[in-house]
Amino acid sequence: MKIDEAQALDAFGALSQPTRLQMVRVLVVAGPDGLAAGAVGEAVGASSSSASFHLSNLERAGLVQSRREARCIIYTANFGGLSGLVEFLMRDCCQGHPDVCAPAALTAAACCAPERGQP
Repeated sequence: MKIDEAQALDAFGALSQPTRLQMVRVLVVAGPDGLAAGAVGEAVGASSSSASFHLSNLERAGLVQSRREARCIIYTANFGGLSGLVEFLMRDCCQGHPDVCAPAALTAAACCAPERGQP
């Protein structure tokens, strides 16, 4: 997912708040299955209303996604948005020396890659 400067600024603004940064990290660990909003809030020590506020902010910034399952709202990290943010930073990296940027690119590409032998 390619992002522009305005989207990057929104994302960095959202991540500049400690609770929201913690929430994104919790959701990255949870992977594609995600977590219920209450579980995310509990993991970072936020009340239900505070968790909802912060998760909504992260969703507007394109860093998390939500889906409804029965009576719960499940949040997942938006790996496309997060990768796009890293790509935005690294886009014109290293003045023609891609080997310098390779470790960052490999890390972003490996995130949530299917395990060998898995579809």
